[in-house]
Amino acid sequence: MLLDARSFHRLSGWEVKPQGLCRDERCVPITHRADGLVDVADFARRLDMPLVHDDDYAIWAVGPEGGSGKFLDSAVCPDIVLPDLNGEPFAVSSLRGQKVLLLAWASW
Repeated sequence: MLLDARSFHRLSGWEVKPQGLCRDERCVPITHRADGLVDVADFARRLDMPLVHDDDYAIWAVGPEGGSGKFLDSAVCPDIVLPDLNGEPFAVSSLRGQKVLLLAWASW
């Protein structure tokens, strides 16, 4: 099922942005179509949502998210404080507005 981006946003609350389909802080990566249409079946599959169609009434319905863990609830880092190289507390929130790469490592 293909739907124009404006109708998809009006009906679902998800908006087409360069990073994918977004609702508030959460985005689902999708392949942008040159014709500007949203592949609703692909979107539903990525969010583990059921998609059904009734030919007799020409109705499509998308079910609730499946909670498959394939996406982030938010792109906002929680307020955490980590030790810097000198052992001093460093608030990650002090970097808000900048792109940050957090690298975690464990020896086990």
